[in-house]
Amino acid sequence: MLFLFLLALTPAILFPLMYERADLLFRQEQDLRRRMSYHVVLAVTCAISMIFSSIFSTKLYGVIPLAYGMVPLFAAMLYEKTIYSLLLAALQMLLYFISENFWTLSDVLLNTGLLIFPLVLLSKKRFLDLSRKGKSGILSLFLLVGSMLSTASPFFLHKESLDDHFSLIFLAYSNTFLMILAGLILVHIIEETLDKRKFQFQLEALSRKYYREEEKMQQMMDATPLSVVLVDRQGSITMLNKTFMKLYRQIQPDAVREDVLGRPLIPVLSSLQIHIEQLEPDLSPFFQQRSIVSELIQNQETMLFTSISPIIKGHSDEVIGAVVVVQDITELETLRLELNNVDRLSLVGQMAAGITHEIRNPIAVVRGFLQLMREKSPDSLDHYYRIVLEELDRANSIINDFLSLAQNRPVRKEATSLEDIIQELTPLLWADANLRGQSIEVKLGEHIPKLELNPKEIKQLILNLCRNGMEAMEDKGLLTLETRKVPTGVELLVSDTGPGIPPNKRDNLFQPFFTTKAKGTGLGLALCKSIVERHNGKVSVDSEVGVGTTFSILFPDPPQAG
Repeated sequence: MLFLFLLALTPAILFPLMYERADLLFRQEQDLRRRMSYHVVLAVTCAISMIFSSIFSTKLYGVIPLAYGMVPLFAAMLYEKTIYSLLLAALQMLLYFISENFWTLSDVLLNTGLLIFPLVLLSKKRFLDLSRKGKSGILSLFLLVGSMLSTASPFFLHKESLDDHFSLIFLAYSNTFLMILAGLILVHIIEETLDKRKFQFQLEALSRKYYREEEKMQQMMDATPLSVVLVDRQGSITMLNKTFMKLYRQIQPDAVREDVLGRPLIPVLSSLQIHIEQLEPDLSPFFQQRSIVSELIQNQETMLFTSISPIIKGHSDEVIGAVVVVQDITELETLRLELNNVDRLSLVGQMAAGITHEIRNPIAVVRGFLQLMREKSPDSLDHYYRIVLEELDRANSIINDFLSLAQNRPVRKEATSLEDIIQELTPLLWADANLRGQSIEVKLGEHIPKLELNPKEIKQLILNLCRNGMEAMEDKGLLTLETRKVPTGVELLVSDTGPGIPPNKRDNLFQPFFTTKAKGTGLGLALCKSIVERHNGKVSVDSEVGVGTTFSILFPDPPQAG
């Protein structure tokens, strides 16, 4: 009887082992629904138990059958799907027919549990909704009924006398108790196994969700152009982004992310020459204050803005870490200073423009009176008057250039042919070149489209660049004026065969008041750049000392009509 009791507990031993093994085999399946269901494993283990219980079945004193196969059968019928329940019921009938040489319908109904099969199947849905205690009660009830029917069958069907077998009463009660005990143990093991697997599935789902969220967070941090570091409550680094690693590799070129993770924050920042005065090495005061700490740190020529903020758990209001942000604001600080300078220069320019505008009036009056005095003076003084008038004209030209540069206002543009502007200026340029003993070569490209230009300003641009080139060249120099179509627009090239510009002076060519000529004002090229920028173009210079200089102006193609 004890041996059969152990055979009835076979599913309690095999089910956890086989279910765990099956789960390991199918663990590669990401979808939990596609993993092996517990129904298959439970049905197989219960079938094994039923088979062994049938093989080693016996009767107490040859009278009371020990039907321990009911334990795995009823347990499986309550837990399993209907199809598995019916298959196991059929297996129970088959085993009974094989093991019994002589049987009647009454024997089958009472000894196999067939009589209460319908009740077991009808209780399945209710059984699965119950707690563990309720499930134990339902299974115990069916095992009690099945055991009583099996125990009573020889006395009712075969007219066995209790007087002759009075000692069987105690064994019959013991048998019923063992069957119920086996059922209780089986329910406990099955529930423990299912709960364990349920918790594991939930843990795996949470782990996958955690890793997905961690990956998204890491990608978001890596996309941030700021250096971001996360630390835990102990001040150790738990996460960082690519921008911070780029900053860290300035001192450790071969460092990888794992070299920084887990290290204390303050020593890592100190190695980067980032010393936050408001922070203690252990960060304890910071976590207690729960306030944001921000500082500007000057590190040689680099300006850094640092900020460290606590991370607070929402439901418990507990500080669990901190986020550290390090931003290189060197360029922003430089831009801020430059904007301040621009504002000051703009104010000075406006004042200077007003002053120069007022200077033009007395210059015009002086020039007029000089012309009158020249007419009434002897011819011997004529060359003096000419020198004074030329200097007045030069001063007026400088004032005009300065006003054009200071105003820098938007201009009205229209569809204009750059070729027509050059051809209109060519006679004037030839006359100027002949006076200097120089030559001009004009190369106009084919299929040059019309551009949105202001003809007056483009004429001034070309004249300034050409006269600069002529002044830079000696006698018999060659000035080349060329246009060509490029993929991004139309390019205007003005080249000379002068001495060239040294590399140390090229960067300042377009700065106001910077000049390489003895009597230059430094406003001509600055004005040219201003004109090009008002036309959304770009100007560049290519020069080789002893060979010559080429100024390139790129005008973008006009926008296409939609």
